[in-house]
Amino acid sequence: MIKNKYNIGAKFSDLITFLSDHSIIIESKIPLNDYIYGIGSLNFAQNNQITFFNNTKYIQSISKTKAKGCFITRNNVKLLPKNCQPIIVDDPYIAYAHSSNFFSINITSNGIINKNTSINSESKLGKNVQIDSFVVLHENTYISDNCIILNNVSIGPNVKIGKKTVIMSNCVISNTTIGNNCNIQSGTIIGEKGFGFTPKSKIEIKHVGNVIIGNNVDIGSNCTIDRAAIDSTIIEDNVRIDNLVQIAHNVSIGKNSIIAAQSGIAGSTSIGKNCILGGQVGVSGHLNIGNNVTIAAKSGVTKNISDNKIIAGFPAIDIKLWKKIIINQYKKIK
Repeated sequence: MIKNKYNIGAKFSDLITFLSDHSIIIESKIPLNDYIYGIGSLNFAQNNQITFFNNTKYIQSISKTKAKGCFITRNNVKLLPKNCQPIIVDDPYIAYAHSSNFFSINITSNGIINKNTSINSESKLGKNVQIDSFVVLHENTYISDNCIILNNVSIGPNVKIGKKTVIMSNCVISNTTIGNNCNIQSGTIIGEKGFGFTPKSKIEIKHVGNVIIGNNVDIGSNCTIDRAAIDSTIIEDNVRIDNLVQIAHNVSIGKNSIIAAQSGIAGSTSIGKNCILGGQVGVSGHLNIGNNVTIAAKSGVTKNISDNKIIAGFPAIDIKLWKKIIINQYKKIK
């Protein structure tokens, strides 16, 4: 693989091998020894790059693309201009997603601990840990092998971080266990006290629980995940959390769920596996949201939701009913 300032170049044969390792089989006439310099959009890809087409919204762009090749399904090949070779796949978007990793420079630990760090004597480090400048590790903190801690991070007390996890700049993490291969983006705060007091007399409720985060979890910038009042706030494996998300004390989020930006989940609510929350969704406290639930953007959830539902609106209801109500309201306005 060849690297330059802007792109990573690789033989097309290497990309084929990489995709094959991820169970993606392609069909294309691009010469195996041709070098590909990354991925571009249909509108802006250069003639040494590849692109992808998976949405009919962009049908006008595909005829003008200058890309060398395009991930595309067989039935759409006729849409490509002559200069762009089809790269036929079953799912162009999945092929694009894997290729974006192939062409990216993966961050790996350099094993260097910056001299401007403060490491408590009760903290322990695994092998080949990178710790950048002005990081503070408090007592009872363990950082596992090949982790990367970027600038101005505070970790601890009572934190354990699994292998190959990356903590980006300006994060504050305490009272938390984080699994392997996680990515915590800049400015996120995990494990601090949640929002708890008696409503009338305002007596503070001390939060003494923790946060447990599984493996392969990605958490965006400027999120807050509160420690539990008692027991644990839980984020299970392979969850994806966008920027600016609030997760309150004692919330649990099931495996493979996705939460988009500016959403907020109130205390002691349970969200099942494989759920999707659109942007700016609000979920009340002490609710049970089932598995495979999709909640449309800007919805407000005020009651329990059973498995396999798609809901929208405020208060959130079945999305088909919500659409009928909106259409009827619009007709009345007209």
